[in-house]
Amino acid sequence: MLLSVWSSVYTVPSDSVAVIQRFGKFSHTEQPGLHFKLPLNIDKSTIVAVKRQLKQEFGFSTHGNDARNQSSRQTLGLKETQMVTGDLNAALIEWVVQYRIDEPTKFLFEVREPSETLRHVSESVMREVVGDRTVDEVITIGRQEIESEALSKMQALSTKYAMGIRIDQVQLKNINPPQPVQASFNEVNQAQQEKEKLINEARRDYNKVIPLALGEKDQRIREADGYRLKRINEAKGDAARFQALYVEYLEAPDVTTKRIYLETMEQVLPNIRSKIILNHTEHNVLPLLHFGNSKLGELK
Repeated sequence: MLLSVWSSVYTVPSDSVAVIQRFGKFSHTEQPGLHFKLPLNIDKSTIVAVKRQLKQEFGFSTHGNDARNQSSRQTLGLKETQMVTGDLNAALIEWVVQYRIDEPTKFLFEVREPSETLRHVSESVMREVVGDRTVDEVITIGRQEIESEALSKMQALSTKYAMGIRIDQVQLKNINPPQPVQASFNEVNQAQQEKEKLINEARRDYNKVIPLALGEKDQRIREADGYRLKRINEAKGDAARFQALYVEYLEAPDVTTKRIYLETMEQVLPNIRSKIILNHTEHNVLPLLHFGNSKLGELK
């Protein structure tokens, strides 16, 4: 009697649900907590972790991964990573599939060994996606695209097979060429990296020098344009001044001539060091005043 009561009590963890079978047929599901079931194997409860993220690793195995269907690295690890790319090159690809059990009834009853089936689906999809790309895309620039496409196709097949699984993420890990060509590939990869480095340095110098040259060009164009406007305005001003002077000359030629002469002398004489003033009526040259003599200036 006590054994029957003990077998009828069970607890569902907070990250799981219990799938109840009555006489082997699905009856209902129970949420986390303490529950009771019919004893003597009338009801059978199967705990399914629906809120826990599970993962499958391909080509390697991390410590603590307790997936029951995780392949042995000594047997299938190397075989499942060997793939042929679209340009008929070989590559060793390691990846991880993270998933959750979305529908526990389908996971338990619709597909036999759903975790193992997911593993075969993942490997098949990854080979298909990698086979559509070159080895350079697979190893370098195409990782994100491969992950996205593989995730979409894995989820589509999981839905088609009614596995009750939701794929959360497909993540590529180490991608390497086969061991016999590893050294040559590393040399090619190093050369490509050096090429990209030189290109980036050239672009950096280009972005540094060209804008500076363009700035200097614009500055000189603006300076030349400013000088052009200055000279045009000065020429217009001089023309206007001469025109006004000519009008005054026409009205009073003698006065204008004398004024122009005096203004010119005011500008010319200060620049002459030695000055001799002559009377045009005299026939002999007599030095009247020597304006450049400093002693004379002191006497004055």
